[in-house]
Amino acid sequence: MDTARIAQILDDMGTILEVQGENPFRCRAYHNAAQALHGLPGDLTEMIADGSLAEVPGIGETLYSKIVQLATTGRLPAYEKLRAQTPPGLLALLRVPGVGPKKIKALHEALDIRSLADLRAAAESGRIAKVKGFGAKTEANILEGIGFLETTGGRILQNEALALVAPILEFVRGHAGVIRAEPCGSLRRRAETIGDLDVLFSSKAPAAVLDDFVKLPQVAKVLGHGGTKASVLLPGFKADQFVQCDLRGVADDQFAFALHYFTGSKAHNIAMRKRALARELSLNEYALSGVKDESKEVPCRDEAALFKALGLEFIPPELREDAGEFEAAETGTLPKLIEPGDLTGTFHCHTDWSDGDATLEEMAEGARSLGMQYLGIGDHSKSLAMARGLTVDRVRDQWRAIDALNAKYAGEFRVFKGTECDILGDGSLDFPDDVLAGFDYVVASVHSRFKMSKAEMTDRIVRAISHPYVTMLGHATGRLLLSRAPYEVDLDAVIEAAAEHGTMIEINASPYRLDMDAVHCRRARKKGVTIVINPDAHSVAGLGDLSYGVGVARRAWLTRGDVFNTAPVAQVAKRLEALRGRGR
Repeated sequence: MDTARIAQILDDMGTILEVQGENPFRCRAYHNAAQALHGLPGDLTEMIADGSLAEVPGIGETLYSKIVQLATTGRLPAYEKLRAQTPPGLLALLRVPGVGPKKIKALHEALDIRSLADLRAAAESGRIAKVKGFGAKTEANILEGIGFLETTGGRILQNEALALVAPILEFVRGHAGVIRAEPCGSLRRRAETIGDLDVLFSSKAPAAVLDDFVKLPQVAKVLGHGGTKASVLLPGFKADQFVQCDLRGVADDQFAFALHYFTGSKAHNIAMRKRALARELSLNEYALSGVKDESKEVPCRDEAALFKALGLEFIPPELREDAGEFEAAETGTLPKLIEPGDLTGTFHCHTDWSDGDATLEEMAEGARSLGMQYLGIGDHSKSLAMARGLTVDRVRDQWRAIDALNAKYAGEFRVFKGTECDILGDGSLDFPDDVLAGFDYVVASVHSRFKMSKAEMTDRIVRAISHPYVTMLGHATGRLLLSRAPYEVDLDAVIEAAAEHGTMIEINASPYRLDMDAVHCRRARKKGVTIVINPDAHSVAGLGDLSYGVGVARRAWLTRGDVFNTAPVAQVAKRLEALRGRGR
């Protein structure tokens, strides 16, 4: 069993124990172990073999044995017993925003709620408001959360989709009967959230590959199984969640056409077919052929050949939305999209000075191992007490620690002094100007009062990013994908203000946020706003989330020159210095 699935099971066990009212310390041990697995410095199998897994903080002797059992056998009777003790629909309630294990336990005991249908009925009838510790406001929030869950459907996050599809791709590409294989659909286009998983392969005997596919141990249920396609359900990363995965096989001379077709989007495919028809050609998922003479086929080894056959440059999957890519591909004006390797460093990263898991030096070394030239630290400001926000005195202590670290690096790497400064309710900032002046850069973010009106929230953010010491706006809409809707804000007005005052806007690369979205990033760039890609990393592993931010930037048509943190460290430092206190 792969590491991500084991971590999910441990997390589920901790949650089920919480619902059952188990000792909080025992529950937390499972959650901590799951988090530790996500941040492993090496391969799980190798760490079990050499014994180093037992030395990982957060993994005690009991949980170590459970992890080994899952990794080697794929089963854990203790988990199966816990699941059997829990009503099947109860854990699904955890997908409702704002409904945690303690609320589920209370509602189950008070109202015998066992499913989403039970929860909705109880909320609509006013029974939840009468339960001790709830009330009318909580009841209304639960109804709102159910509505939000229904609109997001069964979609999953990009990082979850990649984790689920990775072992499938490994199996398919390693199969003796497979020539080539690629993921398709919205995942290949780097969409914010993913519905079903689609994998395409070419083979002379696809049926044999599909026969082996449906027997994989991670397959929870086979939905369909034919000679060229099989559909299965895979366990998701939330309790009682399953994700459909479709595996299709084609002949190798059909692969380019099928890859293009099953990548989408629908609008892009329709436009491609119209373009083919205008050239008296017919395009489908298997071939490009003559309209009048279907036997007259245009062979295409890959997608680049397909686009060339229709008079186009190769269009990257991220741009295939019928949003101007055809005109650009026809005239040779498609941008050279930013690549992950273009990033020279990043900002908005947290350490254990606030709510991060790693030390300053560990984060810096993590950035260095990724080939970065610099790292910006952006721990929380004082008002965010729940995240151990830094007081002014602790800020000054951290500055001294950063100075010492930079002295140690002696110019080989640089750590920039930053803060993720709270935007208070009236748009003022959480630190006074004399403190803000001491930072190399300031990320201003909203962390509270999400229910303000659109006009109030817009004014609040505009005031903050107009401040001369604010360098960049963090997670512009406050959304958590599939968990929390964005607050109401006029992003176009925010973009206008950022352009006027020279404030950058970040792409928050956390797969849980991806904020701003590609549409508004493209608008911002056209207004002259500089984009910066930040991971909002709370651990060394979180630095790897930068790739998700690059995906957003590519969907926004951004080039290396459009993104601030692609410049060498000397240029970055010079630009930050010029921005600090501008206009004062």
